[in-house]
Amino acid sequence: MPEIPARRKRATVHDVAVEAGVSRGTVSRVVNGERYVSDEARKAIEAAIVKVGYVPNTAARNLVMQRTQAVAFIVHEPGPLFVEDPNIGEILLGANAALSDADYQMASIVVDSERDTERVARFLRGGFVDGVVMVSARTNDPITRVIEQLELPAAFVGHPPGLTAAWVGIDNVGSARAVTEQLIATGRRRIGMIAAALDRDSGVDRLQGFTDALGDRFDADLVESVPLYSYSAGVDGMRALLARHPDLDGLFAASDAVAAGALETLREAGLRVPEDVGVVGFDDSAWATRTHPPLSTVRQPAAGLGRAAALSVLAQIRGEKPAVDGIMVETSVVWRESA
Repeated sequence: MPEIPARRKRATVHDVAVEAGVSRGTVSRVVNGERYVSDEARKAIEAAIVKVGYVPNTAARNLVMQRTQAVAFIVHEPGPLFVEDPNIGEILLGANAALSDADYQMASIVVDSERDTERVARFLRGGFVDGVVMVSARTNDPITRVIEQLELPAAFVGHPPGLTAAWVGIDNVGSARAVTEQLIATGRRRIGMIAAALDRDSGVDRLQGFTDALGDRFDADLVESVPLYSYSAGVDGMRALLARHPDLDGLFAASDAVAAGALETLREAGLRVPEDVGVVGFDDSAWATRTHPPLSTVRQPAAGLGRAAALSVLAQIRGEKPAVDGIMVETSVVWRESA
């Protein structure tokens, strides 16, 4: 049998110190990014590190500093929606960019079931991360309670009622009102809504904005509630609305994915968009430009939300206090052919 080669011995701080002709303490100060080391000594140490192949033991350093250099990115959504929803991906990428700039790792976690909730709670209690970015938290979310109990540095994308932690978000009420008012201005008389995710603040607030825009014309029977911001929820919600109100001539879908599903159902029913039914969505995600016709919608900067949340967590890890009233990011209405 061929011999297994011996594992190469890991270079140590002592090896670097001997090669550079300095003390181990001086090497440690350079490795840890501290000041008060002469330029001559620093150059000698950097050359020695390359020569002996020294790699800092990050795990040991983090143990001493009581830091993991990692932040959890927790999404409380079904697994398939995590893949389907471009918004979640954009939020994740924005958060990851900010963490990467700060030399932090991101641990992505999907909470899809009660068992996941228990598993993630154990993970957080184990001290494997220094902070948390939380997406799609529900009212009375058990993960939120764990985060608050542990007093972990955290920032939420969205603002569930009763939340005391830092958060970043958008004006869902005002944005939904603005896009609905623009739909009304096209002359639509029977405007319905597929209201998604009413177990969290964004869903409730978008329904409120829709209600505010219609005022006295609001009809609760023209609202169909669906559980998720998903394409399939849009298909089901549109079918239910058309069964009750075949004379519908306008629709506000609570997300672009929901709107895309609704467009498919309208096509199946032989209805033209926008000639027969004007449709608007929310997010300005990849769905908005892939549909036919392209969607009128609300643009929210998802990557910016993720970045702002991650920066808030990093600031808290440094000992800074989060913004008391949260961080609000601006939105805008984008008008396309669907309405």
